[in-house]
Amino acid sequence: MVACVPDGKPYVRALWCEFEELRKVQCVERKTLEEQGVAHNVKAMVLELKQSEEDVRKNFQLEEEEQNEAELKEKQIQRTKRGLEILAQRAAETVVDPEMTPYLDIANQTGRSIRIPASERRALMLAMGYHEKGRAFLKRKEYGIALPCLLDADKYFCECCRELLDTVDNYAVLQLDIVWCYFRLEQLECLDDAEKKLNLAQKCFKNCYGENHQRLVHIKGNCGKEKVLFLRLYLLQGIRNYHSGNDVEACEYLNKARQLLKELYIDPSKVDNLLQLGFTAQEARLGLRACDGNVDHAATHITNRREELAQIRKEEKEKKRRRLENIRSLKRMGYSTHAAQQALHAASGNLDEALKILFSNPQMWWLNDSNPETDNRQESPSQENIDQLVYMGFDALVAEAALRVFRGNVQLAAQTLAHNGGSLPPDLPLSLEDSLSPPATSPSDSAGTSSASTDEDMETEAVNEILEDIPEHEEDYLDSTLEDEEMIIAEYLSYVENMKSATKKN
Repeated sequence: MVACVPDGKPYVRALWCEFEELRKVQCVERKTLEEQGVAHNVKAMVLELKQSEEDVRKNFQLEEEEQNEAELKEKQIQRTKRGLEILAQRAAETVVDPEMTPYLDIANQTGRSIRIPASERRALMLAMGYHEKGRAFLKRKEYGIALPCLLDADKYFCECCRELLDTVDNYAVLQLDIVWCYFRLEQLECLDDAEKKLNLAQKCFKNCYGENHQRLVHIKGNCGKEKVLFLRLYLLQGIRNYHSGNDVEACEYLNKARQLLKELYIDPSKVDNLLQLGFTAQEARLGLRACDGNVDHAATHITNRREELAQIRKEEKEKKRRRLENIRSLKRMGYSTHAAQQALHAASGNLDEALKILFSNPQMWWLNDSNPETDNRQESPSQENIDQLVYMGFDALVAEAALRVFRGNVQLAAQTLAHNGGSLPPDLPLSLEDSLSPPATSPSDSAGTSSASTDEDMETEAVNEILEDIPEHEEDYLDSTLEDEEMIIAEYLSYVENMKSATKKN
């Protein structure tokens, strides 16, 4: 006697098989009898477990809710990915108007933008973007969706050079956040990976901050705020050792964490005093920890930091405005955005030097911004422009081809033809035949307006979701009330004590 599923494959929920003697066999639902080792002509007794219609309905609703939740989570992850890709692309272009277009930038601990090689800039931008998004989910205690973001961040950080990772604490903080997710999701199967990540975090902190935090003190003047990271490190090391059965090591790390918790305790009345002076609760906590709990020193520290950041942001904004204006100036002279970017980058932003570079490197003149596949769909150059080049002594067909390449720019076309003896250079991205071919039309050009508009709205939504989760304070990752940590330290210390008591009794 068997129960059958619609596809005809038999399965049983609970089974007793009679061989030489009756014995109980644990079975897994939805496995065929053959998979469970039931041979031909074997006697079997089936226990039929019935569910009420109410139970079936509840189970169906539960499965449907879980499926919908999984689909929403996947859509959210895809939006996050799309938003970060757009922002990373904008950062790579470095020609966005900071007043009109949202973008991300990478800054050092003082708030100043730092130059990073193009080969690593995109990877670092995506790594930090995924990390910030994951941290935002951590704050909302959405650990299930935070973990994929944090693991993606880890993947992109691994594309950066070792020297870069040793000079910033971002990578170490990421390892702590991933292990915190493991702990909150009760993923004990990740204990080995947790150990590796915690060891890596400790090594990175040492490389970044110095043996006794001397490098950190030299840069920031104190290390009070960063103690929060070490509290989290010791706590997670204690938890990992406890679940690995190492009660002595667990107790040692948990006591270290408890000691730091006492050092980082903030008197609520001191926070209230700073709130009355117009500072935020976050500024108050960070300031008090940086100044060992002294309210007056904390107020001065916060005020000075505000003024310093305001000045730096003003200077960085002006620097971006000048760069954008220089690119526009070169574009007005006929150079493409790509050529202008490369020349200014080589000239460290100096417009006069960039012009000298362009004059000395004519091959940069024909650096195009558009895709080669779409270059041959440009409109034919005007007869007036062709006549101007012919009047200068150039062949009419070559003149037309040059104008196609340079999108009707007579100045660049003339300079290129003159520099190459009246012909186009052979290494142009577009051949002469392609330049002379009639513009192609796409059947989707006219019908794509609505679709493009929808895509643009979706991109804007994806970007805005990312920007909403980027903290305004550059030391947001160091701010914590430590309420969760306090409860967890007490909880695991009690577990360790119970373990010790049980060991003594045995």
